[in-house]
Amino acid sequence: MEELRTLYPDYDVLAHQDEWDDHTREVVNKRLGPFTYKILSEREQELARALAQEIVYDDRKEILDWVLAHIDQELEQDLGEGDRDPQAPPQKELIKEGLRALDHWSREYYDRDFLELDGEARREILAQIQVGQLPATDRWNSTLQKALFKKVAGLVVDAYYSHPHVWSEIGFGGPAYPRGYVRVELGLADPWEPLLADSAEKGGEDSDAPL
Repeated sequence: MEELRTLYPDYDVLAHQDEWDDHTREVVNKRLGPFTYKILSEREQELARALAQEIVYDDRKEILDWVLAHIDQELEQDLGEGDRDPQAPPQKELIKEGLRALDHWSREYYDRDFLELDGEARREILAQIQVGQLPATDRWNSTLQKALFKKVAGLVVDAYYSHPHVWSEIGFGGPAYPRGYVRVELGLADPWEPLLADSAEKGGEDSDAPL
């Protein structure tokens, strides 16, 4: 995929992790791996990785590994889902069966398994699932198709934007506790926050203003 661009090329949120408390530092660094998977089979991992790659349009292994680990961890928990459609099964069943259904839909449309498709074909199937317009097979009616996309996309995006590498790219300064923020006015930044590339070249006018 095309290399992702960032407005903060020299910023690394992990360089500031000494400012976090021990628990926060441990939680964030676990997102760098290594990972083990307890719920997703190897095939399901490959399918979930392919979906995640198309949803966030990013194929970097170190980030997608965390996305898969996050999904696996969520499916391992036996917690209630307050946002689940009453017609949809629990998320573990929904996702595992939905991943397997991808191959069925792919063979129906393209006569190939999902992992054999190029990005354009994969995105076309995803677009149809999102709006529930694939032909209903077994119990995969429009409602379940849309529920599957919503659940998978939600978990993928949640994980993707919780990875410290992505934090650095979007200019997020990481956990505020216990350091906290001081300059909360519009347009101002604390000295440890990232600056846009053009602002950094100009010396970051407002970031060095006295308290």
